[in-house]
Amino acid sequence: MIVLVSSKRRFFSSGFTLLELLVVIAILGILATIGLGSFASSQAKSRDSKRKSDLKNIAIVLETFYNDNIGYPVGAAGKIQGCGTDANATCGWGEAWTNNGVVYMSALPKDNSAFDYYYESDGVSYELYARLENTNDKQAAKLSGADAGYTGTTCLAGTPPVLCNFVSASTNASINAVEAE
Repeated sequence: MIVLVSSKRRFFSSGFTLLELLVVIAILGILATIGLGSFASSQAKSRDSKRKSDLKNIAIVLETFYNDNIGYPVGAAGKIQGCGTDANATCGWGEAWTNNGVVYMSALPKDNSAFDYYYESDGVSYELYARLENTNDKQAAKLSGADAGYTGTTCLAGTPPVLCNFVSASTNASINAVEAE
C-alpha cells in the first residue's frame, strides 16, 4: 500500500505549474513578435526592390522609344502621354504602352500597393518616380534625416498628397527639389 501512495504522488507531481506555462507562453509570444516584425520588414524591402526594377525596365523602354522617335514621350499628370494613335491619350499604369502600332510594353508596370508611379517629361529628358516603403533605404530622398519627397510628384493622392521619394531619370534630367513631408 505504501508503494501505491508513492506512485500516485509521483503522478501528480510530474506536471508543470501554471506559472511555468505562463512563462513559456510569454517567451513564445516575444519570439513570434520579433519574427513577424522581421518578416514585415523583409516584405517591404522586397516590394521596394520590385519598384526599383520596374522603373529600370521602364527606363530601358524609354530609351528604345527615344531611338525610334528622336525624343521621349511627354508626361501628363504623372503618366506617359501619346499612347495608341491619339497623341493626347495617356497610358495608365498596368495598361499596354503602344505608339502608332508599335508595342513598347504589353503592360506598363503597376505598383501593387496604394502607391502609384509618377512620370514627368518634356520630350528631351524624363524622370520616373516611386514611393519606397523603407524610408531608411540609401536611395530614398532624405532631408535632414526626416522622410522627404520630390516636389511636384504625387505617388498617393490624398490630403496632403504623399510625395514620391525615389527617382530614376535620364542623364540630362534636372531632378525636382526634395522637401520634408
